[in-house]
Amino acid sequence: MVIDDLSTGDIGNVNPEAKFYEMDINSDLQGIFEKERFEVINHHAAQINVRTSVDDPMFDARVNILGTLNLLRMAVQYGVKRFIYASSGGAVYGEPDDLPANESTALSPLSPYGVSKVAAEKYILAFSHLFDLDSFILRYSNVFGPRQIARSEAGVISIFIERILKNEPCVVYGDGKQTRDYVFVSDVVEANLLALGGSPSILNIGTGVETAVNDLIDVFSSILGRKTAHQHIDPRPGEVLRSALDCQKASSQIGWEPVVALKDGIIRTLEYFKKISQS
Repeated sequence: MVIDDLSTGDIGNVNPEAKFYEMDINSDLQGIFEKERFEVINHHAAQINVRTSVDDPMFDARVNILGTLNLLRMAVQYGVKRFIYASSGGAVYGEPDDLPANESTALSPLSPYGVSKVAAEKYILAFSHLFDLDSFILRYSNVFGPRQIARSEAGVISIFIERILKNEPCVVYGDGKQTRDYVFVSDVVEANLLALGGSPSILNIGTGVETAVNDLIDVFSSILGRKTAHQHIDPRPGEVLRSALDCQKASSQIGWEPVVALKDGIIRTLEYFKKISQS
């Protein structure tokens, strides 16, 4: 079963074998839960744009905090056995002194988006304690791959690909030395499947490798066999300067390891966007 308001999604991406409900997670979901009797909630619905959270923190909180609370309330009322939550490793840790950050690193978000993800995590842990709800919190690094929407600021690789295919320069905010930990979508899917079993936990899901935006440009140049055109503009407020996640806990607890290298993942993603641009 899929519940999505399609505000940033595409109905064409929904598995045709899945039952689909076009609804907001802040809607009255009681009828759906009464009818379907879910065993697991895998909660990925979110407002994910840091810039939007800075400009409209009320909207960010309504979606990310109240929407999560709505799902938790339904989970308790209708006996859901497991609650899997997609959190943000980059946003919740802020800028720790030591990288890569592990699950014990202090939570120090730098944006309303990061605050909302931390708040949702805390509510999930409280509900798990109060109502014996099994919960898995997966703190993602920067996920990328086919189907990623270029209009989301979190999707820098898809944004770059879109501009490259249009023969437009890639836009780099600031000096381009800011780093991210890029993890391929199929590896993240595997982590979610593994989270269906095992003991409830909080786990980082990334690669542990820092890649600067300037280095990302170089990877594209290597793949394309030519220099990737780009331009630098002013940095964005609230943006984390460095990020990478230590994922040893995911390896030891659920046997998860990332297997797709950055360059290979970008090649797969580029091929996908080329294909859809020609269709």
